[in-house]
Amino acid sequence: MIKLSDLDETKWHSVPYDPRFPNQNQTRYCYQNYVDFHRCKKKHNENYDACQYFKRAFTSMCPNAWVEKWNEQVETGTFAGRI
Repeated sequence: MIKLSDLDETKWHSVPYDPRFPNQNQTRYCYQNYVDFHRCKKKHNENYDACQYFKRAFTSMCPNAWVEKWNEQVETGTFAGRI
């Protein structure tokens, strides 16, 4: 099994296929990776390899305006998702 730490990140151009989202609902894919990153960060830390995968996924998939808005909501405690 390949570990995320063994892969050369400079070769990644897009997020790999995620079987949880077989259709082209990229909005849900973006949101779920954002939530998964914050859950992972809460449980482990931000530098954990799996957390970095989720961070790369949502930063490449989500519009910057959404991420900024969600970050503000997380900081103020008004984010609608369960983190």
